[in-house]
Amino acid sequence: MLTVSLSHLHSVAVVSGGPLEVPYRLKQFHFQWVAKHDTGSEHTVDGKPFPCEAFRTDLLSSTIILTMSSIVSSWVITSTRSTISTLHGKGPLYSRCISGQCKGPRRSLFTNPPFSSFLASGKCSKNNVVTVRKAFRHTSTEEEDFSFHLTPSQVNDILRANELSHAVPEFDGKNPSSVLRFESNHLAANSPAEDRRSAATCLQTRGMMFGIFDGHAGYACAQAVSERLFSYIAVSLLSQKKLEEIESAMESMKPILPILQWHKHPNDSFFQEVASLYLERLRIYWQTLLNMDLEPGLTIEEALIHAFKRLDSDISLEAQAPSENELVKNIALQVAFSGATACLAHVDSVHLHIANTGDSRAVLGVKNKGGTWSALPLTRDHNCFNKLEMLRLKREHPLSEDGTVIVNNRLLGVLLPSRAFGDVQFKWSQELHQSVLGNGCDAEALNIYDYVLPNCHTPPYLTAEPEITYHKLRRQDKFLVIASDGLWDMLSNEEVVKLVGDHLVDGDVQKRQAAFKKPANLGYMQNLLLQRKARHVHSPDQNVATHLIRHAIGNNEYGEIDPERLMAMLSLPDDLARMYRDDITITVVYFNSNVVEAFYREND
Repeated sequence: MLTVSLSHLHSVAVVSGGPLEVPYRLKQFHFQWVAKHDTGSEHTVDGKPFPCEAFRTDLLSSTIILTMSSIVSSWVITSTRSTISTLHGKGPLYSRCISGQCKGPRRSLFTNPPFSSFLASGKCSKNNVVTVRKAFRHTSTEEEDFSFHLTPSQVNDILRANELSHAVPEFDGKNPSSVLRFESNHLAANSPAEDRRSAATCLQTRGMMFGIFDGHAGYACAQAVSERLFSYIAVSLLSQKKLEEIESAMESMKPILPILQWHKHPNDSFFQEVASLYLERLRIYWQTLLNMDLEPGLTIEEALIHAFKRLDSDISLEAQAPSENELVKNIALQVAFSGATACLAHVDSVHLHIANTGDSRAVLGVKNKGGTWSALPLTRDHNCFNKLEMLRLKREHPLSEDGTVIVNNRLLGVLLPSRAFGDVQFKWSQELHQSVLGNGCDAEALNIYDYVLPNCHTPPYLTAEPEITYHKLRRQDKFLVIASDGLWDMLSNEEVVKLVGDHLVDGDVQKRQAAFKKPANLGYMQNLLLQRKARHVHSPDQNVATHLIRHAIGNNEYGEIDPERLMAMLSLPDDLARMYRDDITITVVYFNSNVVEAFYREND
């Protein structure tokens, strides 16, 4: 049986049974429904027939529940677009907003390195589109041969396409590193994907940075923030002397000291045409820091807050500034009118700082004395379910707006996160909004979400200022999981930490067993298999982020991988995948217990 739960008020749908036995939330769709209150009849959604065998309503949650046999499961898939009514507007679908209807194919000004020269002319043309079809994945429900069939090898190829692993030397010649290694992966649901990730080592200061950036209304803002935020933070942490050296090198046109060593996957995209603009804005920022004449400099917390706010300000100003380069101007507009949340970790020795803006999440994996695992959340989601956030929003706006700032659990009735980069519609006055887009800008050609917000009386309603959490690493702190909400929608903090912990223990056991050269007879091998089964570890994945993604989209009700479900979730066409899951991007940072132990021995 396939059960569909449609929520009119909260844009939520839950499906269970059939080949896709997994709950999901339709964040971007708004349902309108009409149904007869009887059983065993044909019902309608948006005036379209909706075949079901049982029907009931839940008055408390304003939800209708339709129970269908597996015979009509395929009907749901092939008829999805005709049974969904969206709020009309211009621009791309917001992954976190009530959507505008996108009337044409998505167009992109960003691309992967091999295609950079394709857009070098600086013209924004409907023909300047690079389309890369995902391997083994359907692009539309209109395909006649649509099916869920994937081989296990194809499933693994899809899951592992964006794996990234990096081992960190324990000593870099200057300081020991408390980071042992990190493992990362990304699985897209949106097309193109809206999540981004970054990882880098600070070269002129100490520590490493890891970030997850979850975009909405397109990926341009997440792309820009993933490229720029680390540089703003690194510059903020530099001493006055280092800043003077960099400025002197710029003035004399000499090479600039590298401040970051990036750790990137070949598939991680960037756009070279705006590099000069980004450097120019970064230079203005470090000149501002020089003029502030701060000694001994900003603290890490101050640097994180300054960097987040300054980058968001620059994104806004770049969209307003005139430019002779049409391509650069178009990118600036796309970045500003899309949005992105950011969750960033800065690790220096035992000092861990988390800066969070939005609803991505950072969770610490703690190993207890008995060998069990505990999850320690280091962030709070910035949305309507965070009471402190709601108090902040109401405090910042007149009492007369108490009933309109948050509507249906969304900011101004539209946006789910209450903090984000970009999204200038929520930060600008209506006059500024209209003057920028009305100055010869073709919003539809740029795929910009052009929508007049209701009750936007006293902007800004949105901020990129991060909430900072400091944690001093302890001996029992083994790893940190940073991920976009696509993971946390599927798995709880505790489930994620247990999966990573068991994966870590299983890997350690395998290494010890490989080192202990015992004859491999049948009894010995059977014992190994029983031990593995007892730990409930059934993963063929070396990369723990892949392990998490596999469980997030493939788990059944018992927490075990269901191959049929996993195959179905990965073979959904592009125009349907986002209904069942979000983009999932994960970075897991493992801490070096030896370095942490040494720190406490020396200081004790």
